[in-house]
Amino acid sequence: MSAGAGLGARDLSLALLVCLCWALNFLTSAHALREIPPFLFTALRMAIVAVVLAPLMRAPPRSQWAVLAAIAMSTGVLHFGTAFLALRLAGDLSSPAIVTQTYVPMTVLLAWWWLGERFGWRTALAVAVSFAGVLVLGLDPIVLDNPASLLVMLGSALMLAIGTVLLRRLEGVRMVDQLGWTAALSLPPLLAISALAEPGGFAGLRSAGWVGWGGVAYSAAFASLLGHGLLYRLVQRHPVAEVTPYLLLTPVFAVVLGIAFWGDRPGPALWIGGAMVLGGVLMIALRTLRTARPPVALTPEA
Repeated sequence: MSAGAGLGARDLSLALLVCLCWALNFLTSAHALREIPPFLFTALRMAIVAVVLAPLMRAPPRSQWAVLAAIAMSTGVLHFGTAFLALRLAGDLSSPAIVTQTYVPMTVLLAWWWLGERFGWRTALAVAVSFAGVLVLGLDPIVLDNPASLLVMLGSALMLAIGTVLLRRLEGVRMVDQLGWTAALSLPPLLAISALAEPGGFAGLRSAGWVGWGGVAYSAAFASLLGHGLLYRLVQRHPVAEVTPYLLLTPVFAVVLGIAFWGDRPGPALWIGGAMVLGGVLMIALRTLRTARPPVALTPEA
């Protein structure tokens, strides 16, 4: 990996493509969720990912199965399932796209609590700014009209933070195996939750049109496979902490797409709160890069 040399034009273009893939996932999924309920939507996405990656997957070391199963439950089931639930509940794309980034300061706090990792006052300030931004963002009228979405997305971000901390305990597992097994292990609980909590979901698949199925296909092919594949290529060439700040363009792109194609009209509270959240996350990312500590962010997409 190249250290401190910057991404360069080609790799910067790849990072921007990753962000665009993930931002578009908010838009395409929001449309698809009108036809397919969230946990079933997530299950279909995971099924496609598992099938595509199956020929490339290897069995992980026996000692890693428990950690991998915990990652699958926290990230594959609870994070993605509730993220799509929050997106369905929300009246906009902007607030879910921004709030999901709070998993970064949550990860800092969980790593301090679970792993004993220390951080300085600047990182503590960045964490405080991010969470204060959520409070400000929550005062926006469109968010106040759908408070459940904000709470669910915060819970989703917490699940992603837990999965990110667990990733640090995963050893001897390639990224393709981690993605593939996470998808495969997530599938049974996702289907079970959908059967219990989303009555009529399976029957409704018969009436789902190209928007619903297209959203599933996009989420699997572009958000999961292409997005994470390109990210893996980038982190093979550069320190992860050097790539992470660029990924913050994902919610920025999502806000633009929401305004252009979803009818979002962010008010002052959302602009100010969103800037505080993303500013705090950027401060954490830059501090991580400066101190050369392990990264706190890997998968900031819905």
